[in-house]
Amino acid sequence: MRRVQPVILVISSFLASIMLISCGGGGFQKSPLDEIIRNIPRDEMLTIILNDMNVEGNFSKSYFHKYQIIRDNQSDDAREVISDWHEVGEQEFNNYINDMGMEIASRDSTGKLTKTVAPPGYNNYVGNQKYGRWENRGGSSFWAFYGQYAFMSSMLRMGSYPVSRGYYSDWRGNYAGTNRRYYGPSSGGRSYYGTNSAYNNSRNSRSTWGSKSSSFRNNVTSRTSRSSGSFGSSRSYGGGYGK
Repeated sequence: MRRVQPVILVISSFLASIMLISCGGGGFQKSPLDEIIRNIPRDEMLTIILNDMNVEGNFSKSYFHKYQIIRDNQSDDAREVISDWHEVGEQEFNNYINDMGMEIASRDSTGKLTKTVAPPGYNNYVGNQKYGRWENRGGSSFWAFYGQYAFMSSMLRMGSYPVSRGYYSDWRGNYAGTNRRYYGPSSGGRSYYGTNSAYNNSRNSRSTWGSKSSSFRNNVTSRTSRSSGSFGSSRSYGGGYGK
């Protein structure tokens, strides 16, 4: 009997795991970010920004993300792609609820991958002397791209919302390399970056999330901030990277 007992325990554990997964109670599913990153050659720099969010359903809700993907092979011009919708788990949606318009993953010229939230462009471009320099304007210092990289300023909305050296230094000295998220200074109850910022609203004025009523957004934000959630399936909704 002593030889049979461990086998029974293993079988029981296996069956319990199958039941747990089939009931939706567990089973880790990769984020769509992992699939996107995996499909971009490792020698390309990349910046992935959370472009839009959506919630569908009443009793049973489904959560979706759309991404702005900037690919840079360091020889030709960088190119921007807006993805189709990707379904994400509730926990992942909760994790980024305040981060629309923020960079949520990047890979630098050495191939180092970073998956911490930062203001757009801070990891790969701002402060990188290959792409630009700090310029004094009215007694303050702001990041300016060189002429051949001026399109980067447009992609990252830095023309309307310039990056001051003070903001960048604060991020680099106190937030970079940590799990802390930098949203910049606050004014009138709004931070410089993030879901409810003026920067994000101007960046994507036609966003699905922005078109939802404020009561709906506040309700979802309040509910998701209290929910522990769990990862759901991470299949592509609409397929591919979009056009």
